[in-house]
Amino acid sequence: MNVPSGYDPAMHSNLLSLLLLLSAAVGTVALVRRFRLPSMLAYLAIGMALGPHGLALLKESAEVQGFAEFGIVFLMFSIGLEFSLKRLQAMRALVFGFGSAQMALTALGTGLATAIFYEQGWRSGVAVGLAVAMSSTAIVAKMLSDRFELHSRSGRQTMSVLLFQDLAVAPCLILLPALASSGDDLGRSLGVAAAEAVAVLALLIWLGKKLMSRIYDAAAKVRSNELLVLTTLWIVVGLSVLTAQSGLSMALGAFVGGMLISETVYRHHVEADIRPFRDILLGLFFVTVGMMLDLGYVLANIHKLALAVALLVGGKAVVVLLIARVSKTPLVASLRTAAQLAQAGEFGLVLIQLAYQLQLIGASAFQITLPAMLLSMFIAPFLIERAARLSGDLGRGDWAHKAAAIHNIAVHSLDLGQHVVICGYGRTGQRIAEFLAIEKIPFIALDVDPQRIADARAKGVNVVFGNADRREVLQAAGVARARTVVITYPDPHSAERVIRTVRATRPDIPIVARTTDEKDVARLKAAGATEVIPEVLESSLLIAAETLVQAGLPMEEAIRHVRSARAERYASLREFYERDNK
Repeated sequence: MNVPSGYDPAMHSNLLSLLLLLSAAVGTVALVRRFRLPSMLAYLAIGMALGPHGLALLKESAEVQGFAEFGIVFLMFSIGLEFSLKRLQAMRALVFGFGSAQMALTALGTGLATAIFYEQGWRSGVAVGLAVAMSSTAIVAKMLSDRFELHSRSGRQTMSVLLFQDLAVAPCLILLPALASSGDDLGRSLGVAAAEAVAVLALLIWLGKKLMSRIYDAAAKVRSNELLVLTTLWIVVGLSVLTAQSGLSMALGAFVGGMLISETVYRHHVEADIRPFRDILLGLFFVTVGMMLDLGYVLANIHKLALAVALLVGGKAVVVLLIARVSKTPLVASLRTAAQLAQAGEFGLVLIQLAYQLQLIGASAFQITLPAMLLSMFIAPFLIERAARLSGDLGRGDWAHKAAAIHNIAVHSLDLGQHVVICGYGRTGQRIAEFLAIEKIPFIALDVDPQRIADARAKGVNVVFGNADRREVLQAAGVARARTVVITYPDPHSAERVIRTVRATRPDIPIVARTTDEKDVARLKAAGATEVIPEVLESSLLIAAETLVQAGLPMEEAIRHVRSARAERYASLREFYERDNK
């Protein structure tokens, strides 16, 4: 067989491995997203299935490990971008009180369990404890956001703990190498490592505050998005290299870079630019984690794995529950907070892999701890959902808050009749409220964002705190004597819950719902909505009308086309448009 000139067998093999990896990623990520599970689980499954302990189709290499390490770098950069001194100051009591207690007690308890049940030394216990103490920001924050519970009492506690865990990542990256390299003089090694870290980070932060805005201002003047992306990559990689050359981790430099950029006006633009790099490289990191998992060993020690999962989930839940109760949090909110934090996290996987590479933990402990962490993350969404259903509160945290919130809603709706109930006071809800006010139609708006509510109340708008998918909230808002309910939630699942709750209370009331995409119209109509307004359709009609006018068609003719399309689409408006066109 003739071999083409310049043919490189190694390069050909790498390309085939890359094609295999991409093919598996496309199919597996699509599958897990269909079931609304984190993409991370797909990458882990790929690593387990195709890695050396599975089908052995993928092999570990320095290049793969290098790209995976950059995934960690971009993860830390993203955490730095989300870091906010103002947010930290506003939540400092919860962050440093609740958060530090959770980290310390969880790490201590896990360390003791590691020493007792798995016969590991205290250094191994500390390493495993710190890894297990982390919870999944990606899973928990998304679920709380979807359920409109970020600002509930349990939500605030959970986010405070997650914020402290993010802050604790940097010290953990310093502590683990010090634990691994130290002999008997652990205190001296830790002191030297901490001093070096403080000096290097102080210098980077001091220089960064002076230069970061100037660098981005100069790049923005060129008006090239490509240059802004390159500038961000240069900063991330440059700071990572500087900290690595100083004896610290690359991830620590990336965290500092993100923290510095978060204080500039370019924060959100940078976050959008960097997300594709972060997600792909982080996915590769999780593939390498999956490749290290020996399923044969796990199955042979399934009893140890079951014990590890029970200790991890149950132990973390008990720790959080006790701290919440000691801080005088009502039982219902305490249970919800415990369920929301009773799992391992993405950076916990990073720490456990680092501990394994530094030989702080042995292969047996690693092969049990890693799958236990993964299983805890897999069951987290189901545990959180179950806890929310069992508690059945307002999302405010407890029955006392529930009674106070309902009373507050009832007070603000007491004098209303034939009014409109607006569910959600975002941009769409605000515009609806403006139109109603102009026509002097009374209304009450329900929302769960305290800041948004405070801003609206300062302007004299009738907005109150409450989750509209609760029957008692709707009753307090006077839905029994209202003329219309408007639902402005962008999430179709939340909108559907509200529609069904309204219909159970008032089968006859007109319900107008908003949706971002037309594919959800039939679903919301089946739930009981009188009319569903898809934003995609409305924006396309406006764009089409403007295009017709710019193409030379008279404005009246363009409007006629829009009216005709709306008459076809909206049943309640069809009669009006037909009469108007005669």
